Amino acid sequence: MPNPIPFPRLRCVESGFVVCVVTWTLCWRRRDRQRDVQTQKATSRETSAVRKAARNGTHTTTTSGLAPTYLQANLIILPSRYAADFRILCARNPVPCPLIAESAAVGKFDEVRSWIDGLSGEGLISGVDIRQDAPKYMVYKDSKLAESECADIVAEWTEDHVAFLIGCSFSFESALAKAGLEPRHSRLDRTVPMYRTNIPLCPAGVFTSSSYVVSMRPYKSTEIEAVRDITRPYIATHGEPIAWGWDAAERLGIKDIDIPDWGSPPLTLSGQPLGAHAGSDSEVPVFWGCGVTPQEAVMKADLQGTIMSHAPGYMLVLDCRDWDIIKEKRR
Repeated sequence: MPNPIPFPRLRCVESGFVVCVVTWTLCWRRRDRQRDVQTQKATSRETSAVRKAARNGTHTTTTSGLAPTYLQANLIILPSRYAADFRILCARNPVPCPLIAESAAVGKFDEVRSWIDGLSGEGLISGVDIRQDAPKYMVYKDSKLAESECADIVAEWTEDHVAFLIGCSFSFESALAKAGLEPRHSRLDRTVPMYRTNIPLCPAGVFTSSSYVVSMRPYKSTEIEAVRDITRPYIATHGEPIAWGWDAAERLGIKDIDIPDWGSPPLTLSGQPLGAHAGSDSEVPVFWGCGVTPQEAVMKADLQGTIMSHAPGYMLVLDCRDWDIIKEKRR
């Protein structure tokens, strides 16, 4: 039981009315503030425990379905000379590359600067070590993949690197699950499938000739409008799907739905390849912009030096909640 709050003292005035002194109200406000601080601390403990598990190697699987309602982020880490062009790339391509934060300064791996209005870097994530707090990483040398799914990037990080955090669609999956629309890969404990497409990115500086990467979650045709409605407000984590339907896969240049470029091949709930149901209204592919797009842009840009990223499907879990980034109410 909480400690009792002393009843406010009363005093009489000449009119005979009794006026309540404000100490009672102030006491309740103090208690509300204390609860808010305690909630923030509990949040930090919960998500920092997830990052600690990645840091010490006890969590090595996909982060899909992990820490429901908390945001997750894609990572791309560049030499500082490419940072300005990358910011412009994100500004010109906000659907696949929604920039939510970056290193607080060049070389900083333990502090970020937020790009989300009304949310500080510390509110976004605190106590972080970007080099170790995602379960798996990728390392590129001169735009060529050098190491895949390594445990950390401590040895590769230098004082000249800048980390960028890109919104991830895992962040709205708990809202889908709450509505009875849990993504298929989560139900089957697999990694979301991701595909290269033929949709060109708007170029920015050194980043030219690249295209969208999309993630895919299958749904019944009768569920797609609800899926769109639920994910639409999550602008900072890709928002609603960019395309859906079997004909959409063809328009996007996806030749075989069963052979993703990243992630796990998609299955039905009975374990059959999704492509076996091509044309079915009960198994319809739905596509979202994907934060692996920056990795693809890096590989196409012929950048020099060491570049790092998360491994697709193995995100950085943040301290803020999904409702912190919703820009408009759902209908």
